[in-house]
Amino acid sequence: SGRVQCTPMTGEFDLIQRIRARAGTRDDVVLGIGDDAALLAPPPGMQLAVATDTLNSGVHFPPETAARDIGWKALAVNLSDLAAMGATPAWCSLSLSMPQADDAWLDDFIDGFMALAAMHDVALIGGDTTRGPLSICVNVMGLIEPGRALRRDGAQVGDDIWVSGTLGDAAAALSLWQSDKPMPAELRERLNRPTPRVALGCALAGIATACIDVSDGLLADIGHVVAASGVGAEVDLDVLPASPRLRALAADDAEALRRWQATGGDDYELCFTASPAQTQRVIEAGIASGTAVTRVGCIKAAPGVRALQGDDEWQPVSTGHEHFSI
Repeated sequence: SGRVQCTPMTGEFDLIQRIRARAGTRDDVVLGIGDDAALLAPPPGMQLAVATDTLNSGVHFPPETAARDIGWKALAVNLSDLAAMGATPAWCSLSLSMPQADDAWLDDFIDGFMALAAMHDVALIGGDTTRGPLSICVNVMGLIEPGRALRRDGAQVGDDIWVSGTLGDAAAALSLWQSDKPMPAELRERLNRPTPRVALGCALAGIATACIDVSDGLLADIGHVVAASGVGAEVDLDVLPASPRLRALAADDAEALRRWQATGGDDYELCFTASPAQTQRVIEAGIASGTAVTRVGCIKAAPGVRALQGDDEWQPVSTGHEHFSI
């Protein structure tokens, strides 16, 4: 159990009860919030996909971010990991550290968290509350048929590299915040409320050879794929998809646009590889899931990731975000 130190008006168990009342349910939850552990009944013959992400104030979101946006994002970044595996979300747990008990903040946080959970039929089955700096750790569990999981280690020489949606909005928003510049609403929305591409990930099972979500930066995340697969990659920076708002913002700064799109991260789009013979099926998967997909490069035999601008190789200062780097 947690150790939140609260005023007599609002104790830890009052907070837990406020969360429990909003947790949602599923028929496969035998026992949810309220005991030492949850009991689940996964469907026979299915594998579990499990992912965990932690969000800290000032690192993963600006401290002034609205509570309901923090709640949404805390779940979204975890659902994005399930999407990258081609898994269908089912359950989640929530560990919440708060500086002090705040009913209004908690209600808004749960509003955002459960709004996204309801969209994907996810039940909140347990977790922990404690007192400390604002930090949210979410564990998500999903279901997938054996042998159907999208992994990082399946990319083959000759495969095309694809991305979903558009890239760079979240990184641009974060850059503006760090520079104390006004943040356009469209970019703020992409930073605060990313869209986990769950439907696309499920549609790509059996089509894509490898997949990852773009959290640390496109080049860094492609680097994870090629390292796991024992291959290399070439990425065409000129074809990276950008939103109209981002293009307008970077109209006079092409270098910033390249940096935000190629190395910025936090978009939580999917980057995946597929054989050229699967192009039509990739396009159909995008249409079926209501998600734009763009071919942005190809898998090569030579190791490493080359970012090309025309015939020239672009050398970024950093390929993406890395915790604990100097």
